[in-house]
Amino acid sequence: MPRFKDQAVVVRATEWSESSQVVSLLTREHGLVRGLAKGAQRFSPSLVQRYSGGFELLTRGEAVGMLRGATQLTTLTEWDLQASFTHLRRDLDAMRVGLYAADLVNALVPEREPHTACFDVLLDLLAVNGDAAAREAALLRFQWVTLVDCGYRPQVDTDARHDRPLPVRDAYTFDATAGGLTGDDVDAMATSQRGPWRVRASTVDLLRAVDRGDAVDASFDALRRANRLLCVYVRALIDRELPTMRVVLGSSDDV
Repeated sequence: MPRFKDQAVVVRATEWSESSQVVSLLTREHGLVRGLAKGAQRFSPSLVQRYSGGFELLTRGEAVGMLRGATQLTTLTEWDLQASFTHLRRDLDAMRVGLYAADLVNALVPEREPHTACFDVLLDLLAVNGDAAAREAALLRFQWVTLVDCGYRPQVDTDARHDRPLPVRDAYTFDATAGGLTGDDVDAMATSQRGPWRVRASTVDLLRAVDRGDAVDASFDALRRANRLLCVYVRALIDRELPTMRVVLGSSDDV
């Protein structure tokens, strides 16, 4: 069995027994890795040294293990905790956003395929401490980069339905089935959880800026609208609403 050693963020952790855990790790070079850590919750000196006292959700460390068959859990043999992001435990809003990010990783990232860009923007998001606007901007970049990195880039440059340049308008239609924006009138179409949705031109400009890698300079409300759009797009892609999505959507799907 091949051995791996990689930087990782814990995106899911459950008890397997009184002493062991089943965990999902987003690793930098190996993508999403699901593994079994036998004895990770025991407190003997040798096991505490091997597992840093166990795997805790939304922490970063270095994981070591043995990769098994594609349908089998990886055997995790070591975990060196390196960053706890303790501010998440003091800020409920930040923790909720982190939990949504973890859910998004589990829903979109394929197992054992490298997604370095996704890993890097997740760390950036988890590191934001105390600034709500900065966290919204980091969440927007995380959602966009994760969608692009996993092959689901929304089309915001040309008409996704008709493969032609988008006209200049005050508002557009976002069609999740087509995979992006269209100039068709949303008012003439029935809307549902799968869309289509009416999108302001300012939201489109913001997404284009993120796609170019430009520094995000937008109001908190504009960032929230862009994050809601990407969230409902993910919901349409996976055909279900994740429990944490209401952290982003609130009580409205308005984008």
